[in-house]
Amino acid sequence: MPDSPVQLATNQVPPLAGHDLTAADPALRAGLAAAGTTITPALADLATAAGSAAIIEQARLANVHPPVLHTHDRSGHRIDEVEFHPAWHMLMSRAVGAGLHGAPWAPDAGEHAHLHRAAGFYLWTQTESGHLCPISMTYAAVPVIRQHPALAAAYCPGLQSTRYDFGLRPARSKLGLLAGMSMTEKQGGSDVRANTTTATPIGGSGSAAGEYRLDGHKWFTSAPMNDVFLTLAQAPGGLTCFLLPRVLPDGRRNGLRLVRLKDKLGNRSNASAEIEYDDAIGWRIGDEGRGAATILQMVTMTRVDCVLGSAGQMRAALSEAAFYAAHRWAFGRPLAEQPAMTGVLADLAVESWASTLTALRLGSLVDRTAGAAAGAPATSGNGAAQDAALLRLALPAAKFWVCKRAVPMIAEALECLGGNGYVESFPMARLLRESPLNGIWEGSGTVSALDAVRALDRSPACADALLTELGGAGGAHPAFDGAVTRVKSLLSADPDPASARTVASLIARLFAAGLLLQHAPAEVAAVYCATRLGDGGDRVFGDLPPGFRLADIVAAATPTD
Repeated sequence: MPDSPVQLATNQVPPLAGHDLTAADPALRAGLAAAGTTITPALADLATAAGSAAIIEQARLANVHPPVLHTHDRSGHRIDEVEFHPAWHMLMSRAVGAGLHGAPWAPDAGEHAHLHRAAGFYLWTQTESGHLCPISMTYAAVPVIRQHPALAAAYCPGLQSTRYDFGLRPARSKLGLLAGMSMTEKQGGSDVRANTTTATPIGGSGSAAGEYRLDGHKWFTSAPMNDVFLTLAQAPGGLTCFLLPRVLPDGRRNGLRLVRLKDKLGNRSNASAEIEYDDAIGWRIGDEGRGAATILQMVTMTRVDCVLGSAGQMRAALSEAAFYAAHRWAFGRPLAEQPAMTGVLADLAVESWASTLTALRLGSLVDRTAGAAAGAPATSGNGAAQDAALLRLALPAAKFWVCKRAVPMIAEALECLGGNGYVESFPMARLLRESPLNGIWEGSGTVSALDAVRALDRSPACADALLTELGGAGGAHPAFDGAVTRVKSLLSADPDPASARTVASLIARLFAAGLLLQHAPAEVAAVYCATRLGDGGDRVFGDLPPGFRLADIVAAATPTD
């Protein structure tokens, strides 16, 4: 019998590759414009690289070849090293080279340094999330280490360097450094007051060098091959923050033992380890007993990155769904032109708009409150205090809401690809596995919501700053005005931990709505206010009221080849 003819595949969507991530992202441009800046040549270059087929392949390889722990060498010597695939190192090198880690804190970083870095983090997250964990922690560690001038002199130049230099060697011999954070323990989790790791002063409690010996364990330490870590331990005066290098200044390995790597739902390219301290040497940062307050500065910065990371993941999912629907035909026309699918895609685009503007606004607030420490212009006087109060409240609320919204949003975007979205040869499965992590990292949902309530309880200025922020959009939409009235009622009542999620959710949605009303197309803002500020009930994506020009929203967010 003659061979059967080969059946050619038709109506299959090509991979989304070789595109500029900024081209179909009006929300990114609007968020930058709101702060008086735009897409820089460096951001444009990063966006083009992020959309390239070469980087997409490296992201795939970094996840299908996860890190491997080597506790001993072949002779039985303890080495505690983690081996990464070359794809990981390539992604890390590009992220460090783009200054997404500690570079914005350098004295010559310039105006909008933190906002431009936030935009870059958002763009580069759309390649692969795992390698950005050490990048984020390095960014967040610098302002904490600066509290100790001697340690800052030894480590901050390397943490701000745009050279990626992997390997365990003394800091002085490396071209660039990375930092990590090691806080939680088995018995406590977010309740770091329950930590049992001990820190004993070397040379007595009056040691001027602030050098201690640490013994104990940590349940989660991400990127254990980083060069230095900020950690918490119980000193004689209470819970205290310390800096621990992996390699001591004299070249000896510090007493930090890697027990095992976590087998995680997602984030597979990144190594997260259980570790033990065995006579590890650390240097105190801040006063004894002030460890939680000291390291909170790092937590603040990593929480900003949680919001940026979730916004970037949501944008990546939207891009895949919109591109697929534009190219896949069903019942005689592209999926994107089917009215039910148009509504879903438009709703996803509106959600992405809100998360992107929220994340970039937080980045601009970092510039305005912390930029002065890096030598950049910052607000002063009452303006600086108001910006700091707004960040103190809006950040935990946004972290709670945006990171939580990422999971259902990305799941819906996956469904737009049908069965193809559920298979590993498409990127959606990896995006969905990644999506819960930012909601857990640096305080899960309840912890973040409670932090928003505590901000209101401890500082009346936070409520005033929020209402001032929202005032810029007053009168623009009746649903917005009604929600502002509701939030004023909540803010005037005594903070109630039982209602923390209600308060954080409403604050975050109003924060986003105010930004949309001022900086997004009127149609986008109107859809958001009509569907997110009332009683949504069991509303699902695509369940929209009639009368909106949804096709325009979808077209603006759809990438082209």
